[in-house]
Amino acid sequence: MALLVHLKTVRDLRGKGDRIAKVTFRGLSFYTCVLENCEDEARFDEMFRWPIASRVDENEILELQVFNYSKIFTNRVIGTFRMVLQKVAEEGQLEVTDTLIDDNNTAIRTSVTVDIKYTTMDGTVGVWSDGEFLDVPGDPEGTFQFETDSLLSGHSHGSGSGVSPGRSIHGIPTFRKAGKGVFSAMKLHKTKSSRDDHKKDEPATLDMEDLDRKALRLGGFGGLDPDCISLASVTAVTTNVSNKRSKPDIKMEPSSGRPVDYQISITVVEARQLVGLNMDPVVCVEIGEDKKYTSMKESTNCPYYNEYFVFDFHVPPDVMFDKILKLSVIHSKNLLRSGTLVGTFKLDVGTVYSQPEHQFYHKWAMLSDPDDITAGCKGYIKCDIAVVGKGDNIKTPHKANETDEDDIEGNLLLPEGVPLERQWARFYVKIYRAEGLPKMNTSIMANVKKAFIGENRDLVDPYVQVVFAGQRGKTSVQKSSYEPIWNEQVVFTEMFPPLCKRIKVQIRDSDKVNDVAIGTHFIDLRKIANDGDKGFLPTMGPAWVNMYGSTRHYTLIDEHQDLNEGLGEGVSFRARLLISVAVEILDTTSTEIVSSTEVQVETVSNISESATGKIEEFFLFGSFLEATMIDRKIGDKPISFEVTIGNYGNQIDGVSKPTAAKKKKKEGGGESDEEESELIQQNSSEDEADDDGDLVSVSSTPPMKPVITDRNYFHLPYFEKKPCIYIKSWWQDQRRRLYNSNIMDKIADKMEEGLNDVQEVIKTEKAYPERRLRGVLEELSTGCNRFVTLANKDQNQAGRTKLDKERLKSCMREMESMGQQAKLIRSQVKRNTVRDKLKMVQNFLHRLRFLADEPQHSIPDVFVWMMSNNKRVAYARIPSKDILYSIVDEETGKDCGKVKAVFLRLPGKKGFGPAGWTVQAKMEIYLWLGLNKQRKDFLSGLPNGFEENKAPRTSPCLQSVPPVSLVYNMKQVFQLRAHMYQARSLFAADSSGLSDPFARVFFSTHSQVTEVLSETLCPTWDQLLVFEDVELFGEAGELRDDPPIIVVEVYDQDTVGKAEFIGRTFAKPITKMCDEHYGPPRFPPQLEYYQIYRGNSTAGDLLAAFELLQIGQGGRAELPPIDGPTDSERGPILPVPMGIRPILSRYRIEVLFWGLRDLRRVNLALVDRPRVDIECAGRGVQSALIQNYKKNPNFSTLVKWFEVDLPENELLHPPLNVRVVDCRAFGRYTLVGSHAVTSLRRFIYSPPDKTHNNWASAARLMNGYMVLTNGGSHSRPCSPYSRTPPRTFSRPTGDVTVNMDADPSVRKMDTVVKLDATSDAVVKVDVNEEKEEKKKKKKKKKGEVEEDDETDESMLDWWSKYFASIETLMEILRAHEAALAEAEEREDQEIAAEGADIKPDDLPVKGSKGKEKSRDKSRNKEKKKSHHAGEETEKHSSKPKVDELLVYNKELEAEYDNFEDWLHTFNLYRGKAGDDDEAALDDDRIVGRFKGSMCMYKLPLSEEITREVGFDPNMGMFQSIPHNDPINVLVRVFVVRATDLHPADVNGKADPYVVIKLGKSELKDKENYISKQLNPVFGKAFDMEATFPMESMLTVSVYDWDLVGTDDLIGETKIDLENRFYSKHRATCGIANSYSVHGYNVWRDPMKPSQILAKLCKEGKLDGPHYGPGGRVKVANRVFMGATEIEDENGLKKQTDEHLALTVLKHWEEIPRVGCKLIPEHVETRPLLNPDHPGIEQGRIEMWVDMFPMDMPAPGPAIDISPRKPKNFELRVIIWNTDDVVLEDDAFMTGEKMSDIYVRGWLKGQQEDKQDTDVHYHSLTGEGNFNWRFVYPFDYLMAEEKIVISKKESMFSWDETEYKIPARLTLQVWDADHFSADDFLGAIELDLNRFPRGAKTAKQCSINMVQNQAELPCISIFKQKRVKGWWPFVARDENDEMELTGKVEAELHLMSAEEAEKSPVGLGRNEPDPLEKPNRPNTSLSWMLSPVRVVCILVWRQYKLHCALLLGAVLGLLFLGLLFFSLPSALSYKIFNVAG
Repeated sequence: MALLVHLKTVRDLRGKGDRIAKVTFRGLSFYTCVLENCEDEARFDEMFRWPIASRVDENEILELQVFNYSKIFTNRVIGTFRMVLQKVAEEGQLEVTDTLIDDNNTAIRTSVTVDIKYTTMDGTVGVWSDGEFLDVPGDPEGTFQFETDSLLSGHSHGSGSGVSPGRSIHGIPTFRKAGKGVFSAMKLHKTKSSRDDHKKDEPATLDMEDLDRKALRLGGFGGLDPDCISLASVTAVTTNVSNKRSKPDIKMEPSSGRPVDYQISITVVEARQLVGLNMDPVVCVEIGEDKKYTSMKESTNCPYYNEYFVFDFHVPPDVMFDKILKLSVIHSKNLLRSGTLVGTFKLDVGTVYSQPEHQFYHKWAMLSDPDDITAGCKGYIKCDIAVVGKGDNIKTPHKANETDEDDIEGNLLLPEGVPLERQWARFYVKIYRAEGLPKMNTSIMANVKKAFIGENRDLVDPYVQVVFAGQRGKTSVQKSSYEPIWNEQVVFTEMFPPLCKRIKVQIRDSDKVNDVAIGTHFIDLRKIANDGDKGFLPTMGPAWVNMYGSTRHYTLIDEHQDLNEGLGEGVSFRARLLISVAVEILDTTSTEIVSSTEVQVETVSNISESATGKIEEFFLFGSFLEATMIDRKIGDKPISFEVTIGNYGNQIDGVSKPTAAKKKKKEGGGESDEEESELIQQNSSEDEADDDGDLVSVSSTPPMKPVITDRNYFHLPYFEKKPCIYIKSWWQDQRRRLYNSNIMDKIADKMEEGLNDVQEVIKTEKAYPERRLRGVLEELSTGCNRFVTLANKDQNQAGRTKLDKERLKSCMREMESMGQQAKLIRSQVKRNTVRDKLKMVQNFLHRLRFLADEPQHSIPDVFVWMMSNNKRVAYARIPSKDILYSIVDEETGKDCGKVKAVFLRLPGKKGFGPAGWTVQAKMEIYLWLGLNKQRKDFLSGLPNGFEENKAPRTSPCLQSVPPVSLVYNMKQVFQLRAHMYQARSLFAADSSGLSDPFARVFFSTHSQVTEVLSETLCPTWDQLLVFEDVELFGEAGELRDDPPIIVVEVYDQDTVGKAEFIGRTFAKPITKMCDEHYGPPRFPPQLEYYQIYRGNSTAGDLLAAFELLQIGQGGRAELPPIDGPTDSERGPILPVPMGIRPILSRYRIEVLFWGLRDLRRVNLALVDRPRVDIECAGRGVQSALIQNYKKNPNFSTLVKWFEVDLPENELLHPPLNVRVVDCRAFGRYTLVGSHAVTSLRRFIYSPPDKTHNNWASAARLMNGYMVLTNGGSHSRPCSPYSRTPPRTFSRPTGDVTVNMDADPSVRKMDTVVKLDATSDAVVKVDVNEEKEEKKKKKKKKKGEVEEDDETDESMLDWWSKYFASIETLMEILRAHEAALAEAEEREDQEIAAEGADIKPDDLPVKGSKGKEKSRDKSRNKEKKKSHHAGEETEKHSSKPKVDELLVYNKELEAEYDNFEDWLHTFNLYRGKAGDDDEAALDDDRIVGRFKGSMCMYKLPLSEEITREVGFDPNMGMFQSIPHNDPINVLVRVFVVRATDLHPADVNGKADPYVVIKLGKSELKDKENYISKQLNPVFGKAFDMEATFPMESMLTVSVYDWDLVGTDDLIGETKIDLENRFYSKHRATCGIANSYSVHGYNVWRDPMKPSQILAKLCKEGKLDGPHYGPGGRVKVANRVFMGATEIEDENGLKKQTDEHLALTVLKHWEEIPRVGCKLIPEHVETRPLLNPDHPGIEQGRIEMWVDMFPMDMPAPGPAIDISPRKPKNFELRVIIWNTDDVVLEDDAFMTGEKMSDIYVRGWLKGQQEDKQDTDVHYHSLTGEGNFNWRFVYPFDYLMAEEKIVISKKESMFSWDETEYKIPARLTLQVWDADHFSADDFLGAIELDLNRFPRGAKTAKQCSINMVQNQAELPCISIFKQKRVKGWWPFVARDENDEMELTGKVEAELHLMSAEEAEKSPVGLGRNEPDPLEKPNRPNTSLSWMLSPVRVVCILVWRQYKLHCALLLGAVLGLLFLGLLFFSLPSALSYKIFNVAG
């Protein structure tokens, strides 16, 4: 289906001008060509065609706009014509003439005539003209169903006016749009392909002439919508260069399988909340097979370790990133038993590597029990994990003052986006069956068996192994089966989302000796799931996955076995496997659940055939147009090429079962299991003729003997006859998957090309990069919209899996949002935001590439093998999606139906290294893959002018047989001119560090070489190579647009042996046909830079131009003339002609020769009399000779110059070569080393701009951000930590006042300052200085008692300053992160708001929920922090300010541009460059350094400069530089500490000490080594005297002390002191923040600030300094203000100018002309490197260097930075009482609950010093009375808040190890048992720095004091000194819940050692100062002492009521008894008494 629009004329135009029209339909626009100088009528007469995938709707609109075209301004709309296509949709054709309307919808006079035609495939609308079909070869009846809308298939009847001769392809005019993606004549005339012309998201082609004539004016591509013009890129072939040719891949070598160095460092800090009572935990760190353990911590479930482990690996990246990193906690592990597992945490190394900075820092890993998934969290481990590859630089946060991050939930060890609550899930990997397995056994035994038994067996016993998250599961083994059927599932139980990215599925062959892999496939879980709000769980299939590996031929030892294991690129199809993946989230509360995580294997039911899609017949056609550059090793035997797809076409080792295939075809595609699976095995080269007369596959070309091209290469004589292959194969029809991938890939390719352009424009500083970026974004949004419309088809296709449906939804969502974001970003692209937006767009590119990668395979890849002597020699692998055909052009593969240059390479490991760089053969191959029924178009992309040569057939009825060869009867003869001008930065191939390069140019079957230029890396050949009579086959017009590529290889000529390969590049010639004029704009061609590649790495650039000139009837006489050789010395070599070589100008290059350093020996002899030769473009200058290098390596003459003619265009400037030679006796010269300065741009002198007011930095406050912009020409890296920002304002006089006193009226919020683009540090500054001072104090939590920290000045020392500075550094980083997060969030909101047309304020943050949560958390944290800070500023108003220094977390050189402000260092190289770009570093080749500089400028120079006062003509541009005579210097090196050292001993520790080397002097601090420490604090100052320049390289090394043997180097860092010494940044002694004459902050420099300022003003020829009244100082035209008083030691105040001078020095960068940032007082952090582990940090060292010239006043003694000695304290803990302790025991007699309570306590890390109270027996209420004292002496570092413990690790340790442990007191309550182990009841751990205040009474004491500790008021024992109260004991119950198990009343009393000595106390209740005995109730007395009493009391307690009743009853009975006893006597008495 297509819509054709023929735009004829536009009439009644007003005025005269250039006109252009734009036609738009469905969002895709086409532009016409520009008609110049039109008056009232514009005759466009152009045809546009839209191939469309869906019918035209009646309501759709066609829009046409006519513009006045402008080269400079944007085009102005004349009018618009819009038309509803209702009538067109009904009738098919319509011619319309109508008026245009203007912007106000008013009709204007101008009218347009347009003819519209709409054709559908079924013929319901419109009529197709015959020419719109390609003739189908041999298909007169049209038997093929017409299914194509190929864009090449139309000879449309549009007129082609405006199309240059030979440009119209198939009669379709080349449609013009605004040149998107067109590489102009600046670049190899890269026009887009004709297919691309019509792509709905791609632009049409622009004529070269058109583009050159109109667009190249005004440098900025003025008129043709400059957004879209693609500019020149460095690499010549970067784009889809032609109509019928694909872009070749320049990178040859596969990189994935090569081993690389990795270092994984893990710090296990501590564990918390471990489940279990009274544990002895050990942490095991396991990576793959390697295990390491921490030490055991006793009796704690929150152990503190702080142990550091390092693992080194040398493996390929894929293997590394798949390794599982496992952290386990084991309880009571010892030598005899393995201990019980508490919990584990695992993730793969790839997850860590994909984090920012490749690390997790201070994160909590949540432990779970693999044996019981219902158990929940088992505790947390706090750890740091970092993965460092070679060259990775990890920025670790500063380690000095880590505050304990107690927020576990907010800092879990999880990647961003993963929810905090992970659940358990089952991962089901279902394995159904496999096909196409290779032989895995020798056939000898099989033949014997067959002979005896008659049994024919398949020679493979396969099973499938699935590996996931460190666990593996296996299916059953299917004996002897090439088509095994398993129907089994492997079930893994793992946390979801898993922290392991890939599932490895491997088919293996079971063997008695050892099993081997047949093929491996990795399933990337990120690609089969989506974690967004509308995402889906991992799902896949059922789908076939294709496995690739080594060749199928079975050998006993397979040299490519690694490929079968999934390492490297597979070179052959191995098998395909039908699998599916599903995930089920488990409900762990359910009772039936299996709680173990063991892998299970279960059987599953079979699935139907149709589940994977309908089987279709596919057709693959290929034609070999050229086979050249065949390696001479294989050139002596006949060569053929074999093409295979799956096992089809594989003649040698495909498994042949043709019968099934035949049966299959007969049954018309029946779908029985057996047939379909056997189909794959069909050996399609079998010549069976099928019943329906269908064709037979031909999969290989006939063998042919190669012909010699030159010394290195052969070629096959495929001249006019081109062999073809064709293969039929049957696969499930899952093309939709590949189509969607292709659409996205094409969008991504186009985008990548555009981004390369933008980067190139920025790099070459051309105009308007923002326009090109806008064009890229416009193309992206169009492409995304196009995808959404196209991808929505075929919804009900058979075999669509859940993943297909979900992926489609998520891709459409992603693409839609990407399109909207692209539109929004396009509107935001401005010149100043280009770089930022470019980064965002690159993220789009990554997302696109990720989406385009289809996880479910369908058709296997195509392999092209070169066969020699029936052996496979070299191969190329072509993804099937790249050559897949579709009727919709965007869905077609990028190489389908195109000629592609393919380079064959060696398989597997043979292809690594040099063997991988050489080409085995270069093929020009045409491939087409599609459904057999769509086969009609398979030849349409071939170059025209051929006849088909078909195989002779027996069956006459078949006319549609594909050709076996093509015969080209059209031949064009050309002359190729290769203008080889020069190359630069070539690879050093000789041991001298240079090369002898020559270039070999290949074109078609011809090759020529340039001359060899000896000893250079930057050869200027200036040579024209002429290739005569080059025969090319095909139509002339096509060859003009589509010439074959030229290959240029650069070699190094060796005197012995063959030339060595340096690199390769591709180029495309500019073609001139015989009827074209040789002249501008296309000819003569311009020189271009082409990137030279060696393997995957770059190896230089080639500057050349290539033109291909057709030889017409008149022969060569018609060609442009060639000038003969001009240089008689060079012989018959032709130079590059004048019109092509660059235009030259005269330049002067001045060279500053300073000196040579560190020259190594040459041929074992020392260098004695070196000289430097400078050469550029054939001219040069020599330095003075250094007479004695040992005595003085500096040059006597400093400045020399030479004049040279260089190209006007700076980009074409040749390199400048620096060569150092040693002048030996008898006139001999030896090359010492060389250096090529590839770009002279940084040395070009530009005169100062007089109009510029030269403010170095202006400060502006806006939106609460402070931005310091940098003007001026110096590079001024600014420190981020400067204090109060200056307020600048202008005075009428031109003076500028900088007031250093903060203005109280300016109250601002905290402001984040980004001071300079070169500095990556950011400052948190408060404008009010008082606030600033207060802020730096430690943060206090609510309710904390304020107490002065270090109020006494005498208490402060250098470490106070250091720790305060680090705290500021951390604060700054936090503020920076918060600001970044806020900005990012705002941007997200804006983008989302634009997309949804709502206000940003109403919008939730876009992104996953996890992200939101973590962001919210961090935001809340920031809010809390700022809130606290606000409170504190009020509180701490009386606190003193601690002066600070600056802590750089990198080297000083990185911050100050290597101190190359005027003196540059050039490394000299000698020796061959490393072959393996991964392993060899250039450092090994450095043989010395040349110090100097250059300055180049065009002549003549303006006189203003030379007329300046004091201009010394001898020094040229290098005025006012110091002399270079030797100078004596005192060097003072301060080494503070080292962090994260690489372990050097077996125990995982090191015994480090420092060694300082400077020249020949060396200071070893061996006797002060620090035992078993990886984070040692050295705190040492070393003084050395040195003489510059002889001793200028300072080496600071850290060694590991060993008792036996030599000490090992851990790492070292080198500092060039000379550059620092002479730098204008004044790196001799850092300038302190404030001037003070005594105390801890005493001024270190022997020169006072006023003297330094006076010296700087004198050197810079500045007016000043003038000190004025009122605290003012004027320097140049700046006025600074500051304090003028200073306090001396006695507290007396004196007047001084020093503060004022210091103020100026701190703001020196603001001084015009000479200002630059002066180095502040600082500590720098330098990486330690070890030559044995190049590129990988071995730790870091914090240090600084001061230098003092000996001819100046001597400096004072070095400041004391020795480590603070820990202070001795004694903690006295009195346990008074306990209450509510749980009752654990039952009474012996009565069964009553009771406990025998005692309390145990210790300080963390001092378990051996644990102390117990006595036992309170038989507590029946949980009450215990003790009055018992514990006494704990300890050493404590106040600044670090750590207890210091020194003890021997074991009895075998040589000396004590120092540990630093947080100050925590542990109290436990126990139940004492006589015969069994005591029972643990509960515990509490109090952090002595921050613990909750005790409750006043036992009633008020609750579990909340532990659970909600963060919200309660906290106190520090170091501030309070004495605390008394009640605290809860807690333990975990069986449900893992915290429960209250008791309460303790305790008193904590902290005393210093001196105080404790004065008032000693006894332990327990002993003397001195004894405590009174507790008044324990009688119940607690022992059985032994009064058993009766105890029994009475116990009985009374238990049977109170019974006792009362019993007593009552006894008394009643007694009464009755007495009554009865006394009754008779009373009666008788009564009776007888009465009687008596």
